Amino acid sequence: MFSNIKSIIKQLAKNAVLIAESEFGAGKGREKKERAISYIVANLPFSSFVKELISIFLSRFIDDAVELAVHYMHSLQNENQGEE
Repeated sequence: MFSNIKSIIKQLAKNAVLIAESEFGAGKGREKKERAISYIVANLPFSSFVKELISIFLSRFIDDAVELAVHYMHSLQNENQGEE
């Protein structure tokens, strides 16, 4: 069960980072991270009660998923800059 939830969180993290980046732009890392985490929890396909439990029990995983998504996005940007 948790592996399926973790997969959903990883997918949501990529979108969350893109949205936070577009909302806040450069800098403001803390605000962007908070926005990304809020996006992930809000978009989990579960009831509010289950979302709350997931946000508590998997908080570290959600945090790590956001960090990985940020690194992934930066690697894509660096790759695209290298092609120019």
